[in-house]
Formats: sequence, C-alpha cells, structure tokens
Amino acid sequence: MTSNTIGTDGTITRDARSRYRQRGEEGAHGAFEAETKLAGGAPRAEVEVRRGVAPADVAALLGGDAGAEVVTRQRRMYNGERLVQLADTYVPAFVVEAAPQVAQMDTGTGGIISRMADAGMAQASVVEDVTQAPATAEQAAALGVEAGELLLNITHTGMTEDGRVVEVTRHVLGRGWTLRYGVPLD
Repeated sequence: MTSNTIGTDGTITRDARSRYRQRGEEGAHGAFEAETKLAGGAPRAEVEVRRGVAPADVAALLGGDAGAEVVTRQRRMYNGERLVQLADTYVPAFVVEAAPQVAQMDTGTGGIISRMADAGMAQASVVEDVTQAPATAEQAAALGVEAGELLLNITHTGMTEDGRVVEVTRHVLGRGWTLRYGVPLD
C-alpha cells in the first residue's frame, strides 16, 4: 500500500489507507512520525499531556458525560522546522487506567494506538469526519495563516471491536495537505 508523500513544494498527501498500519515502522512513535519518515521528511512533535475534561462535543463522541475526566495530548507536529498540524487527542479515563503509558510524554513504539492494543483495546474501526473551519487566532498564529482562513479539520474517532470509543483526535491541518481515502467495493 502506498505510504504518504511529501512533494518537492512541501505538499503532504496523507494516505489514510495505510497510515495506521505503519505507525510503528522503524521504531516510530505513531502514524505521523512513521508516515513522515517514510516520505523522506523529518518529523518531530512538541507534546503536552494533561488531565481535564473534553469539550462537550468530544465528550459526546466519547460516549461519556461532559464532566468526565480525560487525558488530553496536545501536539504540534512538524516536518523539519515547518509546523504542519495541530492535534489534540482525548482519551477516556477507563483507557488510561488500562494503558497508563498513553498519559506519558513518551508512549513508545507505535504510539498510543499500540499501547491501547497492548491493553486489549485495539482499534478495530475508525471514523474520520473532515470539515473546514475558520482558523482561530491561536491556530492562525501557530500555522502562519490569517485568522478566519478555512483550514481542514479531521475528527478521528477510534473504536474497539465491541464499539467502545477509546480515542477522539482533532487534527487541524496547515496549508498544503491532500487527504486520500480508499473505500473497499465488495
């Protein structure tokens, strides 16, 4: 399966058909690191981890009440020195209890999805909603765009075989992204 690519102009093609399968290749700590390395880029991330509550719309996706505690992993993801995406991941408390490494800065090879699988909560299906939303002032300053500029947003919801939601991640992409999805036709 084709991996992601980075064009000579810096355009990133994010290939959802392969990204979660290659998340631990060559010791990578998640899909972004693996896919960027495979494309010849230089990935790095700045990570902040904290406990708190998720925004109400994320809490609804997680299936919990709006005041339920989650671990939030806020990441700034770079290709070289260029910030290419902001990603906030929300993990419910029951997952953190079973897989405490998801609340650590270094989640090990394969990242949090692998730690969840190690704890018996492998993601069997994923839904990704892609929308456009105006950049907030904070997002605009970080990504080098104008406040209000429409940016691609991906809301990733990861579920176990029995339908439990174990992760919601909000990706805000800077300029220069192409998203590629494949649909099996039976």
